[in-house]
Amino acid sequence: MAGFSTGNSAHLIRSSVWSSNLKDILIDELQGMGYVDWLSEFPDGNTLNIPSIGQATVRDYSENDPVVYDAMDTGNFQFTIDQYKHSGTYITEQNKQDGYYMEKLISSFVPKQNRAIMESLETSIMGLADSLGTAGTPGVAINGQNHRFNGTGAVTGAGNAIAVADFARALFALKKANVPQTNLVAIVDPSVEYTLNTLTNITNVSNNPQWEGVVASGIATGMRFIKNVFGFDVYTSNYLATAATATERQNMFFSATSDVLPFVGAFRQMPKVDSEYNKDFQREEYVTTARYGVKLYRPENLVVCETDIGV
Repeated sequence: MAGFSTGNSAHLIRSSVWSSNLKDILIDELQGMGYVDWLSEFPDGNTLNIPSIGQATVRDYSENDPVVYDAMDTGNFQFTIDQYKHSGTYITEQNKQDGYYMEKLISSFVPKQNRAIMESLETSIMGLADSLGTAGTPGVAINGQNHRFNGTGAVTGAGNAIAVADFARALFALKKANVPQTNLVAIVDPSVEYTLNTLTNITNVSNNPQWEGVVASGIATGMRFIKNVFGFDVYTSNYLATAATATERQNMFFSATSDVLPFVGAFRQMPKVDSEYNKDFQREEYVTTARYGVKLYRPENLVVCETDIGV
């Protein structure tokens, strides 16, 4: 009697074996929501007006002269709920019956839809750099200092690269705008991290002992820099707004002190999940919706440095 070998048992051997796991994509950290002053006093409607008041005026006084009474300037900041987002998908009854991974697939619908909406919000927040003047056009002077400028460094393949001096320039602009020098934050493109990692005057420890260890471990771990640069805690983000071209990013510098946050926002509807069975199409439908708005609230507390991502 013959035994079993590869030649006579081919029908008993699976030519391809499928894993019980589903491979998911890698996702990065979202951080923009932490730098927004989220409004709660927004009972109805989609527009909120926030009045503002200027400073008092001082004049010289001479005895027996009449006092001059000056009116203080007033203004109005208008904020609108202008974003209505949704993320939806479905799975047919037949697919649920026949598919091997259906349980894991269905359980991923809601978190993936919520993540998609949060990424859209992150993009909206980072895109507020466009509110500070025109992308690709240096300028926007506040108290005599530009709050938008191009990076002053230069590396092979890049037009406007970051330089350590650009952090000092951003700090100077914020100081001149009377922004508190506490909780200073810089959100930069990963290409900025690369540029700083490879700057000769940083990697040469004998010239700059304060950067010791950068050569061995790099300047960042995860999304946050190891080193504080001119008072700024530096974070990297893949969601920064483009500038004049698709190869340029608008790096942002500001104070994250709670009462002077640069951005304001409000949710009219936090991400909300609805699901139902559609008998006409014989499928289960899932949709997550959200309504919100974000806007640049304190332009004086924002500096934008444009750099090229080519390194």
